[in-house]
Amino acid sequence: MLGAVQAGAVQAGAVPELPEIEVLRMGLEPWLVGETIDEVVIRNTALREKVDVRGLRSGTLGRRITSLGRRAKYLLVHLDGGCTLVVHLGMSGRLTLAAASRPVEKHEHASFTLSSGGTLRFRDPRRFGLLFVLPTADLTSDRHFSHLGVEPLEPSFDGVFLRDRCRGRRAPVKSFLMDARNVVGLGNIYVTEALYRAGVHPLRSVARISRLRWDRLAVSIQAVLEQAIAEGGTTLRDYRNAEGGQGYFQVSLAVYGREREECGACGRTIRRVVLAGRSTFYCPRCQR
Repeated sequence: MLGAVQAGAVQAGAVPELPEIEVLRMGLEPWLVGETIDEVVIRNTALREKVDVRGLRSGTLGRRITSLGRRAKYLLVHLDGGCTLVVHLGMSGRLTLAAASRPVEKHEHASFTLSSGGTLRFRDPRRFGLLFVLPTADLTSDRHFSHLGVEPLEPSFDGVFLRDRCRGRRAPVKSFLMDARNVVGLGNIYVTEALYRAGVHPLRSVARISRLRWDRLAVSIQAVLEQAIAEGGTTLRDYRNAEGGQGYFQVSLAVYGREREECGACGRTIRRVVLAGRSTFYCPRCQR
């Protein structure tokens, strides 16, 4: 139980996306469900939003963990009594399950002692993460969640949804997909790969995409995410999965980070453009 169970930054300036948080949830859940939080220690409240120490303690102390969930890039630790501990890893956060005897690490801002004797520890060198407690019934209406769009792995996500959601717009399809108000959890890597698989150019206007191509794109998005989860996420720098090891989806990347390499499908040279400050990779022949 007390091996490192953690997730970290995918790369400098990026945050763990849907697959990385889902892998973390899947790895932590078997160890945490049924545990009771016996002690809460907050060493630094200066995260992206100041930690409400009193609220965090009153909402978690003495409560049993009933399940773990995920909404977008937030990890949800559901507790009995109708409370939920919400964790966002920001750019450099890690959530680690460790023995109580393990020394406190630098930048370890919070820890939760469990009834088994282990500790759940939150470490975040850049302090862009979040840590707070909400009544579970208020999750959907809370300001952190109320604006969020559809989960791309839910049954309601399909080509019809995408087409209807972008009606009347002209934004580049990549920008549309990376807007969490439309679809959640799709970071630069996964949108880039999904667009390649669907044969859609990242700069193509959403107004110029047919129903058939929307259907193909929705399928590609789900396939990319499901494969990334199965392969433990993407490690480009220091992301770690639930067992403390690296993810392997980076081995499957077809275009992301492969500027000037040959496309595996057609042999053309993969290109890079910058869209909204983010590097975008594509094949000029396969993507239209």
